[in-house]
Amino acid sequence: MKIFLASPRGFCAGVQRAISIVEKAIEKFGAPVYVRHEIVHNQAVVSRLREKGAVFVEDLEEVPLDSVAIFSAHGVPTAVYTQADSRKLVTIDATCPLVKRVHSSVKRHDKNELQIILIGHLGHPEVVGTMGQLGEGEMILVEKPEDVWKLEGVNENGLAYTTQTTLSIEETKDIIAALRQRFPKIKGPEKGDLCYATTNRQQAVTEMAKLVDILLVIGSANSSNSNRLRELGARMGKPSYLIDGPADVREEWFRGVNNVGISSGASAPEDLVQDVVKWIQGKFPGTLAEDYVILEENVHFSLPEILNTAV
Repeated sequence: MKIFLASPRGFCAGVQRAISIVEKAIEKFGAPVYVRHEIVHNQAVVSRLREKGAVFVEDLEEVPLDSVAIFSAHGVPTAVYTQADSRKLVTIDATCPLVKRVHSSVKRHDKNELQIILIGHLGHPEVVGTMGQLGEGEMILVEKPEDVWKLEGVNENGLAYTTQTTLSIEETKDIIAALRQRFPKIKGPEKGDLCYATTNRQQAVTEMAKLVDILLVIGSANSSNSNRLRELGARMGKPSYLIDGPADVREEWFRGVNNVGISSGASAPEDLVQDVVKWIQGKFPGTLAEDYVILEENVHFSLPEILNTAV
């Protein structure tokens, strides 16, 4: 049997930055530091940071006054910044810069008096944060192409759209096509606001899936981009499984299998990928693994200035 490892895979620059922010905040301010929502959607990452002194909360009311509070990579509504100020918290924003770019687009469209449609998944923290850049009810959410045709009371001559950054290429394309068909004057980026990591990982899986019999995606169940990778493999007719690590793997999946494809979501640590490889090699001696590389990523985001200055 042979294992193909999709490349790029795993941590993107935004996730690496967010994790580093928590680690360095603990080093600088001491434990505990409080993180609003899981810093990224991966159980292993969250557990490891919790062991170092991070406390994860869903509401800043759970954070003691004058404490250090970190906002997750998914971004937060503007009201959260106001709440943090009222509680006199030392805040560090770990929002991914590419999500911040979407927030800026939303504010720019609003300033230009355009009604905004957001393509995304209801309830996802990134969607909550993006919609929270404006007042309640000011932005319209669509999740699938059919939603576009059900829209009522929109300003057809003053519309703009943006997208959640972690959607699949295909679902985004179909929704944008529906928007442009119904509202020819709508403004927005041709391919949406998908981040480079989402696009690159999906493209790597698309190419690799042609060579394999099954696909394993390392990532947690609440990770949007990891779910999209598994769905992509399934759409290509490959048995596809989303797993947190080797404990989730089942030996029966490999019956009659010659080639295994492995990828990982943008918030999944590489050591979990290697642990899965070792599990397979332990069960099936002689199995070889090699990287299937479609491109190299060289993106880096700097840390907030507060972590570079003395206490």
